[in-house]
Amino acid sequence: MEEVMSRVRAFLGQEGKVVDFIPYLSLKKTSDLSLPISGLGREKVIEDIDYYLRNAVNTNHPGFMNPLWGGFNAAAFAGEIIANITNTSMYTYELAPMATLIEQSLIKRMCEILGFSNGGGTLTTGGSNGNMIGMMCARHHVEPLGQRRGFSSQKLMCFVSDEAHYSVLMAANVLGIGYDNVIKVACDEHGVMRVDKLEEEIARSRNNGFIPFCVVATAGTTVRGSFDPIRKISRICGEENIWLHVDAAWGGTCMFSPKYRSLMDGVQLADSVCWDPHKMMGIPLICSAFLIKRPEVLRRISSHGDDAHYIFHEDHEDVDLGRTSLQCGRRNDALKLFLAWREVGDAGWSRLVDKYMKLAEYLEEIVNENSSLEMISSRQWTNVCFRYTADGIDHDQVNIELRERIMKNGNFMLSRSNIGDDVILRAVISNPGVSEESLGQLVEEIITHGNDILRGIPF
Repeated sequence: MEEVMSRVRAFLGQEGKVVDFIPYLSLKKTSDLSLPISGLGREKVIEDIDYYLRNAVNTNHPGFMNPLWGGFNAAAFAGEIIANITNTSMYTYELAPMATLIEQSLIKRMCEILGFSNGGGTLTTGGSNGNMIGMMCARHHVEPLGQRRGFSSQKLMCFVSDEAHYSVLMAANVLGIGYDNVIKVACDEHGVMRVDKLEEEIARSRNNGFIPFCVVATAGTTVRGSFDPIRKISRICGEENIWLHVDAAWGGTCMFSPKYRSLMDGVQLADSVCWDPHKMMGIPLICSAFLIKRPEVLRRISSHGDDAHYIFHEDHEDVDLGRTSLQCGRRNDALKLFLAWREVGDAGWSRLVDKYMKLAEYLEEIVNENSSLEMISSRQWTNVCFRYTADGIDHDQVNIELRERIMKNGNFMLSRSNIGDDVILRAVISNPGVSEESLGQLVEEIITHGNDILRGIPF
């Protein structure tokens, strides 16, 4: 174990690149991943660990700004180790007594933060799963007997912004609702759902014989970090008797900050919310919560009849977490979040949000100050969407090639996406290692690569 931990410490402490990028086919060709008939011994295991770490992306690196997560949290890491050593499952109290109490405490506190005074919930496999559970609860709202009798042929219709996460479409597929019955509501120029268009789409659906059953508002879209107007959407949902689910997988952490919690104004009026601590809070993957105002709905959609007598018994009926989860075997993802939260408290998460927002503002400022760069969208959260620019260039092609050079160079990792028809570069500040210095270096490298492309200098 000490040999392994020494390598972990070395990996976390290295000052090299984010990744030594090797193309897929090259890495596949040079990697021995065969599973032997006879074991190769512990020394080979150590060699395999070394090889893996040499080719791993260092998400703790100050140049890592690609997805919506990053960094290393020591307290949460300790929780991961202990959870793996104890290797329990979360379906019953008798199998996971402390873990059960800890998860209940976390869910209660997260519900309080959202304004769900009598709420409940469960830890899930991620925001995609949380959105699906929210849609299941919404379906139960209109067809409460469906899980026993089967769901009718009623045409249910769900509404999301046209910049919402693709997991809503995945959930529509899994639940048998169908992609075509997910209406993408138009957004304004900032990527925010237009409430007037939502009202129009709901009315159109009713006129065409559909049953509007769910609106998914997004608190922190994947590309722009935009926040839909929850309070205004909740008014419409109340008038129309439609379930309101909020996808706050990315933006939920704003609730800790007195300065920025207004981004989710009205969230207490929602019916359910998903929130991922493994994103901005920096908890190791996976750590995601589904939270609901009326816990009895979650319990009903998780119902499995009386067939699990070998697991569930009457003595712990009200506390066994398996009764409010779609999973049976489920790892302990609560401990790592609990330990990290105990270490820093609400105030620590608030400082983290404010720090990341200040860094995002700094990056936005230096982009605006540089004539070779331009912001492509206004910034609401820590997503900074911009591109390299010059007169007379094919912006899309240049920025695609520029991002490829950045990846191959390995000093930074940021994503490439689209806003409308424009290819953009997206830097996300969600990594405690990021600093003003590293952001300045990122901008310098982008401009250098862009200028080299214009001059025809090969990489």
